[in-house]
Amino acid sequence: MWDATFSPEASAQRRPAIEEGIWRRTQDPANAEQSGWTEGSSGRRRVVHYRLHYGLDRTQPMERLVLEELYLYVSWLAPAAEIADHRRDVDQWLTDGRWKPTGDENGRRHGDLYATVAEYAVHPQDERAGRDTPEGFTSLDVAIHSEDYSLTRAARNLPWDVLAGGIRVKGQRGNPTYADDLSGLLDHLPFVVEAGCGTSIEAGIPPLHWLHEVYRVTDRTGDGLTQGYAFTLAPSADTLIKEMLTETDRKVGDMVSMFQSVVLAEPTGAHRALKALYDAGAMTGPVATHNFDRLFARAGLAEAFMRRYDQRTPHMPFPDDAKSVLVIGLHADRRAVQDRARERGLKIFYLDTEGVTENGVHKPYLIEGAREGDVVVRSEATPALLRLAGLLNVSV
Repeated sequence: MWDATFSPEASAQRRPAIEEGIWRRTQDPANAEQSGWTEGSSGRRRVVHYRLHYGLDRTQPMERLVLEELYLYVSWLAPAAEIADHRRDVDQWLTDGRWKPTGDENGRRHGDLYATVAEYAVHPQDERAGRDTPEGFTSLDVAIHSEDYSLTRAARNLPWDVLAGGIRVKGQRGNPTYADDLSGLLDHLPFVVEAGCGTSIEAGIPPLHWLHEVYRVTDRTGDGLTQGYAFTLAPSADTLIKEMLTETDRKVGDMVSMFQSVVLAEPTGAHRALKALYDAGAMTGPVATHNFDRLFARAGLAEAFMRRYDQRTPHMPFPDDAKSVLVIGLHADRRAVQDRARERGLKIFYLDTEGVTENGVHKPYLIEGAREGDVVVRSEATPALLRLAGLLNVSV
């Protein structure tokens, strides 16, 4: 399964055994509630970039999934006094975690991991982009990576190129029609699929908010376990580097848990139903997927991978015979495929529970991209797709 699914040859678009994520959080009037922006008080920034390279260890009688290389980078921009305090905290965490000096003034070593710390009056990436540094602000960068690990300049610049694209502008939700099932799709066949994490969650893979918690993208409230929605922007509130430096083994375990679940997951009834619908001619084209789990590929469907940081709007091929797009479990930040489909006159159907469960608490989560003329079916993917297959007399 590994060679067919996660080897470099398994996908022409990307290296499936690399898990990568970028979060850039800044203060702006458009995100004032989450970022704490106020008139005359702004400029904080936090950038997180991680890349985890996985492989199989075949030297033992039983093959083992291993983390071959790790890269974690966090950059803060904040008032100079806060950065100075945080630098002292980082130095103490390095001591507490028994990171050993390397001979480099800013470098420390822990096993096969290296940590470097750099403080800037003006961040080099701000100089590169011609961005002004707020008066009285400085930056602090911490990078933790495997021995001999190196990134290309383009890869190092990637989070900053994403930052230069500006914050995501929230879409203006329209007034879609609600339906009990996907029977309306029968008048708009064949359909193309765009899939978010809904099908993956049904396969037992943690939702995106799990990564938000692992990398402390948003503040946690109360008991420290419930995720809030305010951005983590104050260095003193950011526990990610502390955990990584003082509880290294446990934190790495948190980081790799997502990919472990990916490898253990199996295609669900939803994936199998889509394959049967594709074989019957009701579905067409590759699945536009934002997931790195390769479950659609493992079910025998072609994938067009859309969750890319090097392309603001990845290309999505629409076959000439496509009449509609079925969007499954996908929310706010990946709307380009739907926008292009509407330009081509395709009908948009959404299959989504419009809710999310975080640490046992269910919360409404309306589809942001829905517009007038679109159809929303509130359901998990598997039962709705199995019913659709039944309506078409397609055996799954």
